[in-house]
Amino acid sequence: MLSCVSAPSGGQSAPERKRRSVSKGGKSLTPLTKTSDKPAPVLDRSFWKLFSASATVTSADGIARVSLPLLATSLTTNPVLISGLTAFSFLPWLVFGLPGGALADRLDRRAAMSTVNFMRAALIGALVLLIITGVDSILVLYVIAFALGLCQVVYESAVRAILPQIVNRRGLDKANSWLTVEETVGQSFVGPPVGGLLFSWFRAAPLLGAAIGFAVAAVLVLAVPGRFRPRRTEPTTVRADIRHGLRWLWRHPLLRGFTILSGLIAGLMSMATSLFVLYALETLKLSPSVYGILFIAMGIGGLVGSAAVGPLTARLGRPRMINIAVTIAPVMFVLLGTVTNLWAAGVWFFGIAVGITMWNVLAMSLKQALIPDELLGRVLGAHRVVLWSGIPLGAVLGGVVAAETSVPTAFAVSGLAQLVVVALLYRLINRHQQMIVESAES
Repeated sequence: MLSCVSAPSGGQSAPERKRRSVSKGGKSLTPLTKTSDKPAPVLDRSFWKLFSASATVTSADGIARVSLPLLATSLTTNPVLISGLTAFSFLPWLVFGLPGGALADRLDRRAAMSTVNFMRAALIGALVLLIITGVDSILVLYVIAFALGLCQVVYESAVRAILPQIVNRRGLDKANSWLTVEETVGQSFVGPPVGGLLFSWFRAAPLLGAAIGFAVAAVLVLAVPGRFRPRRTEPTTVRADIRHGLRWLWRHPLLRGFTILSGLIAGLMSMATSLFVLYALETLKLSPSVYGILFIAMGIGGLVGSAAVGPLTARLGRPRMINIAVTIAPVMFVLLGTVTNLWAAGVWFFGIAVGITMWNVLAMSLKQALIPDELLGRVLGAHRVVLWSGIPLGAVLGGVVAAETSVPTAFAVSGLAQLVVVALLYRLINRHQQMIVESAES
């Protein structure tokens, strides 16, 4: 992805990006406009301001993510209803994923991020009031989860598209690793433990903290200097933008298959991840406060994966490292299905986080390097529609398998099915090794 941001306020220029061609079937097409011959700093103050805002969002999101399932288990113990909450959280990607990505290519991405964070704060604040007044229900949680998912569609499309406007192409792996670190800390070390402890005290307390966090993040992101509206050569409609993005993605020899297989893996993985709360409370017999602490094992794994992915990629090469990273989590899910002991489960949770983190960093950097900036929101939006459209189906399927058998069995089935798809991904990555290597070096 390339930068198309103009000079920020205050007289300091944003990192400039080198001229890059859009690839189609290995042929060079029209390159983007060159902004400067001078290479930009890898990570400057603009990135760290974005980092602080993103870290605040992640902590608030981590608290909300652990609080909503816990709130659901206080209303019902039905595995299908609880896993359905995960389905409703990701369902907006089916409804609004493509328009959300198109909006990220038309609006100022910084302003869009701030607006939806204010909206998330208002939604969770409304849920707090409903809990206090005693009118919360599983139906209310489904509605709130869906609305929060709509906000997430716009936020995720904008935050990933804004990064190459701030960071030099050669710094994408490093920047994505740092963002993954803060995501790991927020969603494992801060969000779940704090959310679990506050929930054991009062059900509305963690949600109040999440609402405040989103509001603070909405203000912090406005401190990132610059204008982040993508440069457009001619006026178009949202529908035409969506068609253009879909056409570009479908014609790309690597990203087309990469997107489809990634979607299958994500859907199959959600068979297990949607049942984490039941696995902790019923299989491992943990209290809500200890359930949050279990995520610390995943947090440590995420930090290890973030720290290791760069050096390992430099040593082993990007194609081989992608193949290794995508294999780790499925194997760990199979092993997790064989244990009911807290300490053994903690080891496998650690391994799952290592694999997922390395895979996320490598996959995102690859997409950011291959997709031109003016298409970035749309193509990433289309990718996520495919990626996350399988998650609701996988979550419901996991609930059904768990109800008919057991939660550990659902984990094992999830891991084995993922490994079948991973074998297909190996062939795709090996077929396009040269393109993957050149995407990071050119």
